[in-house]
Amino acid sequence: MNLYEELCKDYRFKEGLHTCINCGTCTAICPAAEFYKYDPRKILDTVQRKDNDEIEALLKSDTIWYCGECMSCVTRCPRKNGAGLVIMALRNLSARLGYFVCSEKGRQLYPLTKALNGNVLGLGYCVHPSTFAFAAHPESGPVFEWVLDNKEDVYARLGANYAKEGPGALRKIPQEDLDEIKAIYDETGGTERLELVEKYSLAKAKEMGMTPEEYLDYTFNHCSPGHFNNEA
Repeated sequence: MNLYEELCKDYRFKEGLHTCINCGTCTAICPAAEFYKYDPRKILDTVQRKDNDEIEALLKSDTIWYCGECMSCVTRCPRKNGAGLVIMALRNLSARLGYFVCSEKGRQLYPLTKALNGNVLGLGYCVHPSTFAFAAHPESGPVFEWVLDNKEDVYARLGANYAKEGPGALRKIPQEDLDEIKAIYDETGGTERLELVEKYSLAKAKEMGMTPEEYLDYTFNHCSPGHFNNEA
């Protein structure tokens, strides 16, 4: 498979890579590059060389998962390239081919996919208090833990219509609307993507000698040293 040709089929790649001159402006403005060992200029340089082995290594690396997709690169590039768009295309191809399970940060696609899409398909929300586990997010602090423990009362006092029929914030989304969301996933390839991520992730869990539950917890919580600029 010619990986460069596969990338060219993605409209985000077409929109994001025009005539990069490797000036490094994208790296200079990139918030992720400030913290991670990450250089978007090098990524564009790699894909422009069209070397299949280099692109495959990129698809299997942690590197393409550091980007926050903020698109700061687009606002500053003198040639209107979008490293963030190229990253989206690389991530898409990595997920489609199952290469994402080869890197620690790539494997985090599994818990994020399950949590966020599970909320969207099941509740109609990307993030929802009923599925937000404080134990998994201690950084949210003790005040938010208290809010979660008293959410019905707190959200009522704030004027929300929490988990109830009718209009209002945090309202219960009608089943017919959830069915429509599912139909959109089916038509656009979202359902197929979820199935692929699940398939490759469970195969990796088996390879690592973990149950699906152990793998889910491990990929969500584990972070090896060496990802950040302030590390040796």
